[in-house]
Amino acid sequence: MKKKITNFMIAYNAQIDGALATSKEISAYLTKAGALVSSIGAIQEETMRHDIKQPDLDVLIVLGGDGTILRACHLCSSVRIPIVGVNLGTMGFLIELQKDEWQNYFQRLLSGDFRIEKRMMLQAEHFRKEKSLGSWQVVNEVVVCRGQHVRPVRITTEVDGYPMAGYVADGVIAATPTGSTAYALAAGGAILPPDVRNIIIVPIAPHLSPDRSIVLSEGAKVTIKVHTSHQAVFSIDGHAPVIMKDGDHVRVGASVHDSLFIRFHGPGFFYQTLNRYLEQNPSLLAS
Repeated sequence: MKKKITNFMIAYNAQIDGALATSKEISAYLTKAGALVSSIGAIQEETMRHDIKQPDLDVLIVLGGDGTILRACHLCSSVRIPIVGVNLGTMGFLIELQKDEWQNYFQRLLSGDFRIEKRMMLQAEHFRKEKSLGSWQVVNEVVVCRGQHVRPVRITTEVDGYPMAGYVADGVIAATPTGSTAYALAAGGAILPPDVRNIIIVPIAPHLSPDRSIVLSEGAKVTIKVHTSHQAVFSIDGHAPVIMKDGDHVRVGASVHDSLFIRFHGPGFFYQTLNRYLEQNPSLLAS
């Protein structure tokens, strides 16, 4: 891509020490290079949702970890603002640039020497009988699972109106390719390349039930229904859980929005990153 980038906004995770200081350092660098930094703010601030909609914004620079990037994707996807991340967290599956190397790449960013990576998102809608109770955009995954009681729930799934599988399990995950390296991976799901457009269904701790992940096409509509006498919940991208009652279902399909990431490496960089994390889990090193 050879588009000149001139207008930036910087969002940082206020819970990470040094994030604000690094944000100011990046802002000074960009300003000296002749770019405009319209604002610097914590990703947790409510004003961020309004600020991201300014008409001339080219790029959101995000400082934090994968959780910060997820929050940024929720803010940016509907207004089609691309994200470039600087990793200040532990994992950084979604982030190319580390804290000590952003200067090496930001000159390329200013000159337009990068590519845009589009990642599929999902839309999830909660139904009670046939009444819609809410709709959400999903970057990583939708998790339908048991609540506070440590007892499995019975879950049935349909694809395009046809029965697919029934589970007695802690829960079921419907994930994007991006989410396939998150909770879905921990639950034993397959890893999908970020450029494919599929939905992966993964059971969580199934008991005498199907225990394999199932990969569906982008156009599939998945219905996940709970049958339970105790509490069940669902959660979007790790957000606060939403209570489900017996017979409630969540309908999941591809979103009209994509997450947009600025990338400086080729598509094969994903496998290099994946290999590094699988061989040497940074979460274990940090403990």
